Amino acid sequence: MVSTGESAPTFTATLGTSDHEDFDLADHVGDGPIVLAFFPGAFTPPCTNEMVAFQERLDDFRGAGAKLFGVSADSPFAQGAFREEHGIEFDLISDMDGDTIREYGLEMDIPDLGLYGNANRAVFVVDEEGTVVFDWVADEPADEPDYDAVLDAVESA
Repeated sequence: MVSTGESAPTFTATLGTSDHEDFDLADHVGDGPIVLAFFPGAFTPPCTNEMVAFQERLDDFRGAGAKLFGVSADSPFAQGAFREEHGIEFDLISDMDGDTIREYGLEMDIPDLGLYGNANRAVFVVDEEGTVVFDWVADEPADEPDYDAVLDAVESA
C-alpha cells in the first residue's frame, strides 16, 4: 500500500464526465497539492456522504491551491450521473480495470453486495513533487476520513 513519504504512483484513466476525457495524474503533479479520494462505489450511502462532504469543503481545498479527485471502479457513465445527481463539481476518475486501485494497494471485495475489485475508501494528499504527504485508509468500508486532517495536510503541503 502507498504510504506517506513515498512517491505517488502516476496513472492514466478516464474522467467520469459526459465527454469521458482522458486523465493523467502526471499532468497535475507540480500544480499544487492533489487530493486523491478513493471510494468503493457511486450511489452507495457512505460514498455519497463522503463525496458530498468533500464537495461541501471544495472551496476550502481550492483556496489552499489543491485539486481534488475522486477515484472508483465505477464506469464513467455512472460517475457522470453520480456527479450530476449530487452536484459534485470536482472530477471523478474511472478506474474500471482496477489498475490504479491495485497499484495503490486498495483492492477489496464485498461479497455480500456482489462487489469485487472495488477500491477501499482511502485518501492521499500528494505534494508538488509527487510525494505522498498524507495517507488514510478506512478500517471499514463505511468509515469516513477526517476532512479537517485532509485539509490540514493540503495546507501544509
